[in-house]
Amino acid sequence: MKQIAIYFITSLFTLAAFSQGENEDPNFSSSPDLKITNTSVTYDSRLDQLVFSIETEGIAGNTIPKAFGKMDGAPVLGYVFPTNLKSSDVGFSDTQGIVAMALTSHPDFDDTPLWDENNDRNYKNDGVIWHPHWVVLTEDSNVSNNLFVKQFDPDNNNVTLPPTNPKMPMYMDSPGFPVITKGNVIKVAIPAYRMNNKTQFKFDAVTAYMQVNTSNSSYPMLGVYKVYSIASTDLSLPYSVVTK
Repeated sequence: MKQIAIYFITSLFTLAAFSQGENEDPNFSSSPDLKITNTSVTYDSRLDQLVFSIETEGIAGNTIPKAFGKMDGAPVLGYVFPTNLKSSDVGFSDTQGIVAMALTSHPDFDDTPLWDENNDRNYKNDGVIWHPHWVVLTEDSNVSNNLFVKQFDPDNNNVTLPPTNPKMPMYMDSPGFPVITKGNVIKVAIPAYRMNNKTQFKFDAVTAYMQVNTSNSSYPMLGVYKVYSIASTDLSLPYSVVTK
């Protein structure tokens, strides 16, 4: 299982940009806001929660995508934590793939219908605000060397998603955990019970460009097309949770 996980992640993060990733801002590659200098996951036993954290050279979360104007082709930026957690640990039915916590920003759409991140009483305009998603990443059989958020047939009654999911046919959840950006740090706090009380696991951290596709069935609905920084350099999930 570990070898499969490393293979999946390595394939994901060696992607070359191609037409389906054409809306990437060329300035992203040189942005210090997307260059990782450190990462950690800390379990606070007093509060029974885990804090996922990424530190950057620049101001974490300061760089955000420009609106494309429509869902099809919409750019998505992410600070992503691939893990060796099981899909069932975060509320999905059992399925193969890499479970990742993704902190994302995308101004063209809002996929957190239960949450009002900017507190303006409009639940449909918060996509640009950094927010979390649990996702399962897997291979795309139609596109060589490309991984994406795993999809499923919407008529498949055997797929289970957490009740906070955004009603898309993907293994994606919008759990509403608080994301904090301050200086060179972006972090998210997660109650342990929302992770099946898993307080020890392996992880890594990357910053990545993703893009939405709703018009071409040959490509994934949400694929990863560029990676800007990798905490471990080799994506071997070398990091462990520290308990405090």
